[in-house]
Amino acid sequence: MILSFTALLSCGDPLSGLPGGSRDTPESGRERAKKNLEEGKGISLGKAIGRKTTYEFSSSNPMWRATFDVIDFMPLVTVDYSGGMIITDWYTDANTTDESLKFTIRFLSNEVRADSLKIIIHKKTCNNKGANCIVEKMSSPRLEQTIRSDIIKKAALLAKDAKNKKKKN
Repeated sequence: MILSFTALLSCGDPLSGLPGGSRDTPESGRERAKKNLEEGKGISLGKAIGRKTTYEFSSSNPMWRATFDVIDFMPLVTVDYSGGMIITDWYTDANTTDESLKFTIRFLSNEVRADSLKIIIHKKTCNNKGANCIVEKMSSPRLEQTIRSDIIKKAALLAKDAKNKKKKN
């Protein structure tokens, strides 16, 4: 077995006939990278260098800033900028101790438009000081529309201010 292996190796490189064998593989790193790119086996950053990204952080996004300004009285449970969602905790007004509201606000776009937001409001009604609570999705288009319009108005003002600051600079 050793003798046949030695005889096989003495005849030349056994991998040279296979794709990627020593005959096909360039020795320098640049040549190998170029060959891989030509064959579609790698990635190139050549065209990406020098391009500007349009990624916005939540502090520069007028929709996010406006939403936080509008719902600043409510405690927050989840804020996920990358997922585009804000979920508040249950909020109880001092006048209605047996009812609580919870908002879920989803950002469908960063554009300042009414259809960029999806607002879901849940209502929790409790009897006997916190016992026997019923949670249901609130079907009040008026309240949802009020919150949406307040956020859009505030976002439009913030976007206008940001544009004016850019023009001054």
